[in-house]
Amino acid sequence: MSENPSIVLSGSGLAASIEPDAYVDGAYQLIVDGTPQSHVNMTDPRELFFEYVRRIGHVVDLVRSPAAPITAVHLGAGALTLPRYVDATRPGSRQQVIELERDLVDFVREHLPWPKRAQIRVRYGDAREVLGRLPAGLHGTVDLVISDIFNGAQTPAHVTSTEFYAMVSALLAPDGMLAVNVADGPGLAFARGQAATLSDVFGEVAALADTQILKGRRFGNVVLVASRSMLPLDMVPRLLAGGPYPAKLVAGRELRDFIAGARPVSDAEATPSPEPSRTVFGL
Repeated sequence: MSENPSIVLSGSGLAASIEPDAYVDGAYQLIVDGTPQSHVNMTDPRELFFEYVRRIGHVVDLVRSPAAPITAVHLGAGALTLPRYVDATRPGSRQQVIELERDLVDFVREHLPWPKRAQIRVRYGDAREVLGRLPAGLHGTVDLVISDIFNGAQTPAHVTSTEFYAMVSALLAPDGMLAVNVADGPGLAFARGQAATLSDVFGEVAALADTQILKGRRFGNVVLVASRSMLPLDMVPRLLAGGPYPAKLVAGRELRDFIAGARPVSDAEATPSPEPSRTVFGL
């Protein structure tokens, strides 16, 4: 790979580059608009670097029996870190990836190619619009949907509402799961609103995050997990304990306390996620 390849994305006009990890041989970061968006270990795609991605990896591990293939839909591609993880840990999985920026995927495919044997199909366009055009045969059969959608450093409003999540719910098998990456800051008003929205659509919701973020002390990522069935969360506390930073599972009564009166968000009320300071995620 050429040294630090870069591109200006035609859709958003944002600059993207791929840079080697200075500390891990064979690992690279995808940087978009100065923000590290993805980290990929090409030598071992089972190694997940970002804390929130590792927590979504825990959800991948719990969806079905260990190593069993799954059907997964990824909203937002990045460098395809999680599709690579699913393929490595659950060979034979069928995966759909939806990404707005076609040239971002082409850029990643050229410089950080994923295995040709992987059953990964990429579809291009706005996540919500493409969801509405997915094959009817997928409806009610998907084991896992992962929503990690960002325009720069913010999640667009139209993929945060009850109407949007109802579309996701229609894809999932009765015991299928949705994992959403939510970025928020002190007070967690946006994250609490998203938890309320998911609770309204799915019923069963849990939150996974660094304890300092859950206390509203700094900007960061909260992973929200939702299902229409009971969530298989028994193993999560032990998995979270394996990370370098203290993390917590919030579910049941504690999750209701976390929502703390926040209301479900409709299309008419939806707003983008808060924009972080450039010093939070930027290089």
